[in-house]
Amino acid sequence: MNLAFYPGCSLQGVARDYSGSIYAVFRHLGFDLTELADWFCCGASAAHSLDEDLALALPAGNLFLAEKAGRDIVVPCAMCFNRLSHARHILGQEPVHLPWPVKGQAQVHDMTRLLSQPETLARIQSLVKRPLKGLRVVCYYGCQMVRPPRITGFADYENPQTLDLLARATGADVRDWSYKATCCGASIGVSRPEVGNALCLRLVDKARQAGAEAFVVSCPLCQMNLDKLGIEAPSQAMPVFYITELLELALNGRTEPGRFRMHLTDPGALLRGRGF
Repeated sequence: MNLAFYPGCSLQGVARDYSGSIYAVFRHLGFDLTELADWFCCGASAAHSLDEDLALALPAGNLFLAEKAGRDIVVPCAMCFNRLSHARHILGQEPVHLPWPVKGQAQVHDMTRLLSQPETLARIQSLVKRPLKGLRVVCYYGCQMVRPPRITGFADYENPQTLDLLARATGADVRDWSYKATCCGASIGVSRPEVGNALCLRLVDKARQAGAEAFVVSCPLCQMNLDKLGIEAPSQAMPVFYITELLELALNGRTEPGRFRMHLTDPGALLRGRGF
C-alpha cells in the first residue's frame, strides 16, 4: 500500500519521538510510507475558530498535494485527521473557490484505524517478538479523532476500539473504562491551565480506578496535556505512551535509544520495572 504520510506540525516538534516510532512500525510491517512532499500546516487547532475560508483552504491544499502524488494520506494526529477529513467532506458537498484545483479524491486514513484492520492486526500479532504481558493500560482517544462521526467515520465514537485492538495485539493488559473519548481540555491548557489540569487529573483518577498504570494515545495534544502532569502534578502523573511506541517495542523487541526523551513523565521507568 502506497501512502502519503502527513505528519502535521506536532510531529516536527514536541512529538518527534512519535514520528520516529511510526516510521519504525510501518517499516516493520512492510508499508511504503512516504512523507507528503511540501506539506504545510492544516490550520489545527486555531484556524477554524478564526477564518472559515482559511480553515478549508489549508487542509484542502494538502489534499491537493496528495492527489498530485497519486497517494492516499495516513494521518497520526487526531486534530490533523479531523481537519483534513472535514475539508474532504466539504469538497464532496458543495462547490468552493480555492487556490488549488483539488477534487477531494485522496482518502484520509486515521492511522489507528488503518493499522487495526483485521489483516494488519493479524500480521502485527504474528510478528510480536516481545509481548507486553502484565503492562496495564487504558486507551485514550480524546474527542477530535472520533467526532463528529459524519466527518470522522467512527460509528463507535462513544466506545472506540482501534487503540484497544492494537494495544491488545502487543500483549498488554487493556483495561476497559468509560472516559476514553472524554475531552482532556485540548488547547485550553494554554490559556487556562488550571482548567486543563483539572480535566486531566480526573482522567488519571478514572484510569487508576480501572487498574491502569499508563495511558495509550495517538493524539499529540492529548499526550502533551496528560504528560505535562509529570511537571505540574508529579505525584499524580501517569506515563503516557503513543500506541506506536508500544508497537515498536513489541515488534522489534526494543525501542530506539532515547525514544522517550521528549516525554515529561518518563515511561521508561515503568517498562524497566516490568522487565521490558
